[in-house]
Amino acid sequence: MSHRAETVGRRARTGEEDAGRGGLRPIEGIARDLGLPADAWSPYGRWIAKIDAGRVPANGSRALGKIVLVTGMTPTGGGVGKTVTTLSLASALHRLGRRAIACLRQPSLGPVFGIKGGGAGGGRATVEPSSEVNLGLTGDLDAVTNAHNLLASLVDNHLHHGNPLGLDTESIDWPRALDLEDRALRQIEIGQGPGNGPARRSSFLITPASEVTAILGLVRSPSELRERLDRIEVGRDRAGTFVTAGDLGAGGAMAALLRHAVRPNLLQTPEGTPVLVHGGPFGNLSYGTTTVASIEIARRLADVVVVEAGFATDLGAEKFVDLFAPPGDLEPSAAVLVASLPGLRAHAAGTADPRDLAPGLENLDQHVANLRAFGLAPVVALNRFPDDRAPELASVRSRLAEASVRLEESAGFARGSAGSLELARAVVAALGEGRIARPIYRPRQPLRTKLETVVRQLYGGDGVDLDPTAEEQLTSGELPEADLVPVCLAKTPLSLSDDPKRLGRPRGFRVRVRRFVRAAGAGYLVALLGDIQTMPGLPRAPRALRIATDASGWPEGVA
Repeated sequence: MSHRAETVGRRARTGEEDAGRGGLRPIEGIARDLGLPADAWSPYGRWIAKIDAGRVPANGSRALGKIVLVTGMTPTGGGVGKTVTTLSLASALHRLGRRAIACLRQPSLGPVFGIKGGGAGGGRATVEPSSEVNLGLTGDLDAVTNAHNLLASLVDNHLHHGNPLGLDTESIDWPRALDLEDRALRQIEIGQGPGNGPARRSSFLITPASEVTAILGLVRSPSELRERLDRIEVGRDRAGTFVTAGDLGAGGAMAALLRHAVRPNLLQTPEGTPVLVHGGPFGNLSYGTTTVASIEIARRLADVVVVEAGFATDLGAEKFVDLFAPPGDLEPSAAVLVASLPGLRAHAAGTADPRDLAPGLENLDQHVANLRAFGLAPVVALNRFPDDRAPELASVRSRLAEASVRLEESAGFARGSAGSLELARAVVAALGEGRIARPIYRPRQPLRTKLETVVRQLYGGDGVDLDPTAEEQLTSGELPEADLVPVCLAKTPLSLSDDPKRLGRPRGFRVRVRRFVRAAGAGYLVALLGDIQTMPGLPRAPRALRIATDASGWPEGVA
């Protein structure tokens, strides 16, 4: 077992004893320190609480907390350490006298049991109790899965009982959902056998790719939740009119299933820094960050809100600035760009020297340029590893100094907040510059213009090509909102391009749009690029094979 897995497993296993020794604090202490009224939160066991956003008091005369967006360079399969950096940075800001809250997405069970592992950080920079975070937490994503599948069930029940809305079965585009990785479910046949039909082709996607997950992250109230759920489109009738969840009468029951899931979860780091864990959209398939509700709560309660965005600047950060932030006035005032020497070396795969940092540094250059394109001056956090070599560290520092980019080493894994104090000071300085992120396109631009802008400016590509299916969708009038709403580009996280094998800073490439997916409830359009799949598959040796329970029943190997 890795050092990281041992540390996380030990913290999860000894959580109750730690609380009695001054380790984890009972959650009421965290809520009290935040100034949450008694009726604004409810305990979910000793270490977790649910918060009712509508009962959190306004910030009064105090300014709303500023948002720091944590993003990264193009990651390896295991990431570059954004969650560790987010958590240690928030704790370090606390040590500097700033009221800080970290905001994270809830980890999906897909990566937990797949290749990447859990999303609760590691070492001395975790969100606790970490095993609970990684293994379902308060059941929010289970509720999303059930709400999604309830709508799918109601669609097929409607067809079975005569199809009074006249749904065209060939147009139905609402799959089933599952919060696990299972490639065998990418294409399925349903309704087989007498009395079970009608038979038709369908599919599964992973829950973080569900439009219901996206909606959960965007709403501010139960009424808005119901309104957005009702807008979900499941297909078209024979006259070509879109049929919605509201037409099927599904929105009310879906909202009932989500009644607890809309409330953010309050947890803590090992140092007692508050963390809000809520939502779960992937950064490659969706917008990849926490929820509007959790960020707005944090801004009322804290001076600085440290928010992680999924994957790199071309994915989570781009969507945060262009799609997620503008409707809620949630634009970041500073950005931390996480890099690591293992991450930089990974881009040398296939080259003559596997330790060559040059391709990785070129990749980092593009991500620095991307954040500057948003109007932010990035602070690069170099996530330290024990085998980092001094000459390599010097080359990274020299490269960034030439570009006038601030660099701070971060040792949050090994030292917690103490390892991120200089990073925290640099972030405070960046917040003092008065910057605010700005989108690189306007929603009310032609769809092709929005796609070309992202691909050329942030990916470094030469342009966009539409496959025949996508071209037909655009020219047939199937996408009437295409020039009115943001676009969520879904692609591999392992490359700036749409090809996971193109590492470093690729040049001379074009991006291929396979098809578009309407997300009327969420309020944007999804463009599927390259060969991206909405249902991932497990690797040859999935992490699930290393997870077990000890003699007392506590999980081990969840990291």
